[in-house]
Amino acid sequence: MGITVWVTRDFAQLSEAAAAIAVRKTIGILKNKKEATLGLATGISPTGLYKHFARAANEGKLDAGRIRSFNLDEYVGLPGENAQQRLLHPESYAYFMIQELFGRLQKKFIETRVPAGALIDQKTLIRELRENKGDWEFRGTDAGKSVVIKPRPKSAYLAWIKKDILDGYARKIKASGGIDLQIIGVGGRGHVAFHESGIPFAGSRVLLVRLDDNTIANAVADGHFKTRVQSPQYAISMGAELVYRAKTVLLLACGARKTESVARSLLGEVTPEIPISYGQKYAARGGELIYVLDRIAAGELLAGRKELKRRGVLLKNLA
Repeated sequence: MGITVWVTRDFAQLSEAAAAIAVRKTIGILKNKKEATLGLATGISPTGLYKHFARAANEGKLDAGRIRSFNLDEYVGLPGENAQQRLLHPESYAYFMIQELFGRLQKKFIETRVPAGALIDQKTLIRELRENKGDWEFRGTDAGKSVVIKPRPKSAYLAWIKKDILDGYARKIKASGGIDLQIIGVGGRGHVAFHESGIPFAGSRVLLVRLDDNTIANAVADGHFKTRVQSPQYAISMGAELVYRAKTVLLLACGARKTESVARSLLGEVTPEIPISYGQKYAARGGELIYVLDRIAAGELLAGRKELKRRGVLLKNLA
């Protein structure tokens, strides 16, 4: 279905425009299906969209009781003595979703799922990886790497993670009929969720990721965690290959930190260096890819208008 880029003035207009698209798409899905399945992101970018979406649902414009959702990712290694404490930690993505969307809805979604990173004890994971090096391998060309657990690992703990947490999440998405509308943000290096720069596309359904040192440092610098020791070192994440199986992907980006990766994702080649560049392949195969950007994030992209037109990208300027 191609690629459309909406350029907005600022975060407020970006949020309104993105929410209008999400609401319209969801209403359309529910006209043709009993239920709609949404893929959801965390971070600052979708927070305004979620407020508008919840308001639309509460005003009766769409039936939240016919929606189920799957989140992109979750930390492994949040502070807490047990899974319950980790799940309810203020920096968990489950907690974020309750604060930003689920708790705002008067009528709740049928079902909400977040990857079960809170079930994994990070100390046990690190020990099992250290003691069972033949059970897994790193994949990735940069500091953030995918930890690929091999078939039939000797470690029962790693076997459980692979079967129930990684493959199990992918199975649940498939059983739901797949994601109709996937909302994503973008990292400064072009990563989607915790599919970090340099992690291969092939086999990237649901990943166990050892986080890039830069990602950990940013989490501390941004005030999410007090120290690197308290900051999680691992995460569970949908990979680009699974993200871009949705029928529609809605990407939001705001601010100067996203400018280069946004431009490279549509003007450059498809490369794991910029995971969101996979969207080009997705759109070429018939997927609907929609970017909603503020004018700062769109800056370098707009400098390549002629190339965008040659590639068939439709530009819509609201700024």
